[in-house]
Amino acid sequence: MILRLFVSLSLSVLWSTVQAADLPGIPKFIDEMVEKHQFNKEDLVQVFKQVEHRPDIITAITTPATVKPWVEYRASFLNPPRIDGGLAFWKQYASTLQRAEQQFGVPQEIIVAVIGVETLYGRRAGRYRTLDALTTLAFDYPRRGDFFRNELAEYLMLAREQNFSLLDIKSSYAGAIGIPQFMPSSYRKYAVDFNGNGKIDILNEPEDAIGSIANYLKQYGWKKGEPITQLAKLKDKYSISHFSDPHSLAAWLEVGIEPVNKLPVDTPPAWLIDFSVETGKEYWLTYNNFRVIALYNNSNFYAMTVFQLSEVLRTAFYAAGPAL
Repeated sequence: MILRLFVSLSLSVLWSTVQAADLPGIPKFIDEMVEKHQFNKEDLVQVFKQVEHRPDIITAITTPATVKPWVEYRASFLNPPRIDGGLAFWKQYASTLQRAEQQFGVPQEIIVAVIGVETLYGRRAGRYRTLDALTTLAFDYPRRGDFFRNELAEYLMLAREQNFSLLDIKSSYAGAIGIPQFMPSSYRKYAVDFNGNGKIDILNEPEDAIGSIANYLKQYGWKKGEPITQLAKLKDKYSISHFSDPHSLAAWLEVGIEPVNKLPVDTPPAWLIDFSVETGKEYWLTYNNFRVIALYNNSNFYAMTVFQLSEVLRTAFYAAGPAL
């Protein structure tokens, strides 16, 4: 199937916008897509004539939200809209979430929290055209150009497979799409048809998003039943700056790092991280599953926010019971 079967092309070019077609590297990229993946060259040329170069995307990606202090970052996500919205979402898709936990081993509250942090339960899935974002980053962001050129290629193939218009799909400034904000390569590799309707649609179908997040986390190493993170305290003013590797619970206890809640002696090895809070430093022992969450968005702030939101949601959901 050639590209023109699924892409809606406008015959007029919006000259008032900055076009991306002349960015260095695009002609070569088009030739590679034709040679390696059998795209129609003229279709791609016409598509890229309509792509906008977005310098504001470069600004956004170089000043991410995680440059905020932890307390401010956390408050952006642990708030009434995400808690109330999360409880409503959990109630609406309770059976799907339960099935995802049973199949993939990822707790329901973690899945709900990921969706809450990423898109406010599907309500904020992105305002940039995906093709604009990925093209801008692929050819005007040298630090990660290779990564985004690959994602641009993946997006073209994804659109062909899913039969949607290249120019219609919206994303984050980094090109993440859908309810769970998957990059195109993750969409193609980890998204699943979890509602059994014969198509994989994480743009519009929350059931598919739920199953896809659970599958993603499992494939990245989530271990069912293992801890995520545990608040710890320093018994002494011990220097911990050199502890960048995981250690056993016994080893942490030896140097004065003690979990606030008692843990079994066979608890898996943990990494120690700290966060600056209003009262000083807060220390956490973090485990494999915490690092898996961090891989979703490459940030300890992100992983801790998902964890803490999940804890609030779990407590509220089960406290409310059938009346929720």
